[in-house]
Amino acid sequence: MKVFRAIHIRKKQIVMGLAGIALLCGAAAVLPPAVTKASAVVSASVERKLPIYCVDTKKPQIAVSFDAAWGADDTDELLRILSENDVKATFFLCGYWVEKYPEEVKKIAADGHDLGNHSATHPHMSQISAEQISQELQSCHQSVKELTGLEMELFRPPFGEYDNHVIETASANGYYTVQWDVDSLDWKELGAEAELNQVLNHKHLGNGSIILFHNDAKYTPQVLDSILKGLKEKGFEIVPISELILREDFEMDHEGRQKLKSGAA
Repeated sequence: MKVFRAIHIRKKQIVMGLAGIALLCGAAAVLPPAVTKASAVVSASVERKLPIYCVDTKKPQIAVSFDAAWGADDTDELLRILSENDVKATFFLCGYWVEKYPEEVKKIAADGHDLGNHSATHPHMSQISAEQISQELQSCHQSVKELTGLEMELFRPPFGEYDNHVIETASANGYYTVQWDVDSLDWKELGAEAELNQVLNHKHLGNGSIILFHNDAKYTPQVLDSILKGLKEKGFEIVPISELILREDFEMDHEGRQKLKSGAA
């Protein structure tokens, strides 16, 4: 598993290195679309679809999210900190993680947090067929449903990779595709103080932001309490992604910001 984690981190580093080429909420995107043969050359006549990076809202609300794909040693501690701060977060779960740690999944659900789909096997989804994408989504979906009785509706693509057919296939399977506009960079393991500063002083942090953490990051258990308190001190209400996003009458702008359609009530 350590080998897979190393590969996972390396892939993220490669994608992060391309961050400057795409716009995001306020300025530059945290992650660009997947750089693959299928998505690198897109006809100008095809509308480029974007996932939800953040939400346009006047409410001082933000969401905290965790990707769960590798380990579970710190999950109980994260849940304790979230509970003590009266915060509901969103956990994006991989299917094999669900199968390996079913009791953790039940705890997350019992504490009232959002459960999101992070695929069954963590593949590069922009490189597989629509049928395979559906299988990845449905396999994870059914595993979580059998354990918790919950129907998931939020999807975060592995490696942050997506293209039009990933977003469209996810939608056809009943999923909103969700990214983030504030990356804690916990996966880089830069240190507790660096992670704290990265989140609380992030240039994109604002109303409607979605913050990315991982459930097995080295320093996150040390700084999560301070981060949550710091966000509240800045005046933000922390809500799960399911309470932040719009369900209908919305559009996506070129920065990946979900907005109410002009003229919609």
